[in-house]
Amino acid sequence: MRAALAEAAIAKSKGEVPIGAVIVHEGRIIGRGHNLRETSNDPTTHAEMVAIRRAAEQIGHWRLLETTLYVTLEPCVMCMGAIILARIPRLVYASRDPRAGAVGSIYDFSRDERFNHRVEVTEGVLGEECGKLLSGFFQELRAGKKSQKTL
Repeated sequence: MRAALAEAAIAKSKGEVPIGAVIVHEGRIIGRGHNLRETSNDPTTHAEMVAIRRAAEQIGHWRLLETTLYVTLEPCVMCMGAIILARIPRLVYASRDPRAGAVGSIYDFSRDERFNHRVEVTEGVLGEECGKLLSGFFQELRAGKKSQKTL
C-alpha cells in the first residue's frame, strides 16, 4: 500500500485527485498507476485502470491471475468491472468512497454472484493516511476556489 500511496502523491503533484494503485505478482510490482484524468482528458484513466493496463502489458496477457491490486480508494463501478474482467483475485484498498464505491459503499461487485469471477477484498490498510491525503487535497482545492472568488 505504501507504493500505491507514493503513486497518489505523484497524482497530487500533477494536480490530479491523489489516488494511486499498484498490482503485485509474486512479490513484485508489475503495474503502477495514478489518476490522470485531468492531464490526459480521458475519464477512464483512473489509477486502477492505468495499473491494470501496465500490468497486462508487463505479463503479456489480459488475465491478471495470482495478482493483488492495492489502491488508496475504494474502486468505482468502472474500475471494479475492469478488476473482475482482468480476473484479479485480490483487492486491498485503504479508504471507502461513499459517493462512488463499488465494493460495498454504493454497490458490492466483489460479492455479486451474477459475475463469473469473485474478488477477495481487504479494506482499511493505511486507511487513515490515505483518507487524510484525499481530504487535504479537497480542502486545498476548495480554499483555492474560495480565494479566487474573493479576488
